[in-house]
Amino acid sequence: MERLRDFIECRFFGVCTLLAEHIGVSISSVRLFFIYSTFLTFGSPIFIYLSIAFITRIRQFLRWRRALLFREG
Repeated sequence: MERLRDFIECRFFGVCTLLAEHIGVSISSVRLFFIYSTFLTFGSPIFIYLSIAFITRIRQFLRWRRALLFREG
């Protein structure tokens, strides 16, 4: 079960984990919040989720490029 959860979390950008660690609450409560708020607001939190995922991917890419640049120089 742990492998499945890690696989799913890796594939879905890790946004809920990031928010849960930043706020200091459990991951399951953040996931439930996204699920319930998506149904109650007809899908608008999906845009928030995707924008956070996009920002985190850009930050990871920039950190990777910076580390690569300083390693070669």
